[in-house]
Amino acid sequence: MISTYCSCNDTREKLLVSGCGWKQVAILDKKTGEIEWSHPLAAHEDCNDVEITQEGNIFYAYTSGARLINREQQTLWDFKAKKGEELFTATQLPSGRYMLAICGTPSRIIELDPHGQPVEEIEFDTSITGVHDQFRQIVKTPQNTYLIPLMGKGEVIEMNKEKEVINKVECGGNPFAIQILKNGNWLVSCGDAHYFVEIAPESKQIVRKVGNDDLSNISLLFVAELVRYKNGNTLISNWNGHSQDKSQPLLIEVDPDNRVVWTLPLHPDIVNISAVYSFKE
Repeated sequence: MISTYCSCNDTREKLLVSGCGWKQVAILDKKTGEIEWSHPLAAHEDCNDVEITQEGNIFYAYTSGARLINREQQTLWDFKAKKGEELFTATQLPSGRYMLAICGTPSRIIELDPHGQPVEEIEFDTSITGVHDQFRQIVKTPQNTYLIPLMGKGEVIEMNKEKEVINKVECGGNPFAIQILKNGNWLVSCGDAHYFVEIAPESKQIVRKVGNDDLSNISLLFVAELVRYKNGNTLISNWNGHSQDKSQPLLIEVDPDNRVVWTLPLHPDIVNISAVYSFKE
């Protein structure tokens, strides 16, 4: 496959990746598929969210906490979840604050200052009993609401700071991650339903759905985090942790016509990928 990425000013596209069941966070050169940098995780740490911060550091969730590190492997701060909780969302907001979303009873959304100290917290009830089945990646909108893909309900809800559900859309499967597109639609990965969807939130309609029947010679397994590129292509994390089929690509890029334009095939040093962040360097 040929990558759709065009190198300009000697920069290249890199992919920061990790995956539940794979005990590393790594940076890949997309063109070569080679690992350029890696950071080990402990045996009990499963990463389902990772990104490069505005300052160039690496921020990731690891089930029992969230950690900010630099490229020299130094821990800048480390937030610990409470016993019985599972922390899956770790992201930096445009303001420079950090946001965590924690599955539990109750569930919590916490904003931290640049030093990792809590400055705001919301407790809410997903009405999903199993902590592990509640959610993975939550997004805060520019309107200061929260988009929550509820894995155990097959739906996405929009909740305001008063904990009121102001919108709800059924998408099926066990939704994992959500991205707000430039046109305002929601791009949602649907896990073991083996597809992703694009939702128009005002009409509550699914305006695009891409699954196995739409792709040639490739199977979607657990569809985890997605990246929508400026050219309309979509990068898919094809997590294989729930499947006996370990032959499928770890990452798949499809164009708006559902043509596969790039894949990351099986790699001897990568078990699986459920979290991906694209950047240039």
